[in-house]
Amino acid sequence: MAVGMSSPRPAHTAAGSADGTGIGPVDALSAGLDPDDLPDGLVVADADGRVVCFNAAAARITATPRAEAIGRPLEAALPLEDLKGKRWWALTDPYGGLATRNGQPERNLLLPGGREVLVSARYVREHPLGPVHRVVVSLRGTEARRRTERSHAELIATVAHELRSPLTSVKGFTATLLAKWERFTDDQKRLMLETVDADAGRVTRLIAELLDISRIDSGRLELRRQPVDISAAVARHIQALITGGQAPERFRVHARGPLPALWADPDKIDQILGNLLENAVRHGEGTVTMEIAPAPAPGACDEMGTAVTVSDEGPGIPEESMGRVFTRFWRGSKRGGTGLGLYIVKGIVEAHGGTITVGRGPGGGAEFRFILPVSMPAYLA
Repeated sequence: MAVGMSSPRPAHTAAGSADGTGIGPVDALSAGLDPDDLPDGLVVADADGRVVCFNAAAARITATPRAEAIGRPLEAALPLEDLKGKRWWALTDPYGGLATRNGQPERNLLLPGGREVLVSARYVREHPLGPVHRVVVSLRGTEARRRTERSHAELIATVAHELRSPLTSVKGFTATLLAKWERFTDDQKRLMLETVDADAGRVTRLIAELLDISRIDSGRLELRRQPVDISAAVARHIQALITGGQAPERFRVHARGPLPALWADPDKIDQILGNLLENAVRHGEGTVTMEIAPAPAPGACDEMGTAVTVSDEGPGIPEESMGRVFTRFWRGSKRGGTGLGLYIVKGIVEAHGGTITVGRGPGGGAEFRFILPVSMPAYLA
């Protein structure tokens, strides 16, 4: 862009240019970029240390009008302090410091009034070890970083809370058994060991969820695709719930076919079905209905995929909460669980190239519907 050019400026591109940016029309045309188009703040000082560019984002972040910044010394237009209250420009001394330095990495600094901003700088020299010809400063707000930090803090707090209960139980029962083994009957020992086993299973599932979140967030979720019989998978999950004590008449399955062949990761499909069914049983009421049918594949006009709908007859999800259902830590009106399950479900569905939506079912309860493309390997097509 124009501020990065080392050739002398023509007279009409000086700091007092008509648009007030310090970058004239010739430079703007040659670069094809207006500094005001940049999402981050941009401040540029010339060889004399005076500001020649102060874009709109910089004016917004610093709450300083551009007209007041242009032509002023850099340290006056951008009075930054480090977190200890020391003046940053005096510490870094870009014009009089070591000739081997080419800039400053991004760091948190303070604007007047104590507002935090992320600042990085580059020192432009016409030749190595020569004097600084231009200082280019980038400014960013800290809102996005703070949101990320809050999200990480919430994750840590949730994990700590979810781990504390089962680990306390495991520690208590094992310590009791070790200290007083002979005092308990076989039935009492079995009950305590079964409780330890169940709590260890909770810890294992939580760790698996955290690993899934890490892979989803980093785009490293691996899929091992193979032919999947989605109807058989649904029947298997319902049978497991019935074996666990749910009434058989609570479940209804409608399968409309013929279904297209589905290539997917069977373990991940089990995660999706398990989460959605457990959600419907735990948070919903009445009959849980599952519909399996062919549907247009997401993003393809001539290819069919498989749609699975899970609905219940409970109170449903409030309209104002629909947009947050698939976010981390979202829980319905009934507390329980980590609030990570639906976030993982959405990540798995999208990793398969599918889509998932939430709405209100025919019975008034929640309705989740996901569509998976066939995803058949090219050599079999």
